[in-house]
Amino acid sequence: MPQKGFSADGYIIDQDYFAAYPYRGSTSDRNGCGWVAAFDLLRAQGREVPFQEVLAGLNGIHPARVPGPTPLRVLRQYLSGFGSYRLRRGRRAGLRAAQQAPAGILRYWEGKTPHYIPFIRQEGGEVYRFLNVADGLEDMTSPMGEFFADHCRFGSVAVIVPRERKL
Repeated sequence: MPQKGFSADGYIIDQDYFAAYPYRGSTSDRNGCGWVAAFDLLRAQGREVPFQEVLAGLNGIHPARVPGPTPLRVLRQYLSGFGSYRLRRGRRAGLRAAQQAPAGILRYWEGKTPHYIPFIRQEGGEVYRFLNVADGLEDMTSPMGEFFADHCRFGSVAVIVPRERKL
């Protein structure tokens, strides 16, 4: 297992170390941000699913092994096996949903590339932990609004967050 790609607390923080793991007809270092974000979100929710199982589960949903980003519908389909998740599209709706969630997945454009990353609210509630963002930003913290202002300026934005259970 590529220990270097993990944080000390078990999250995948750098997909660059997962070149040996095929995903959608490519390698996970180049094309694995979707399954990596799903693994980290499940971990943040207390679910200890081996990364190989998350990778195989998402790979199994794709009808063909063609390189490309993970479609939102595929990611949501996989996550639906673990609970109920909401999708919010657009900067304003996505920011609002992310700021209200304990954890989630953000799909945005990191430079010229569509990218999925997980986010986890930190103690105190104003600061979030963002994983696997970019080289040099593998494990960073920031207020959600600042992250959006710095990283979500161009291209489409979508956020997947757990649906809160009503008692």
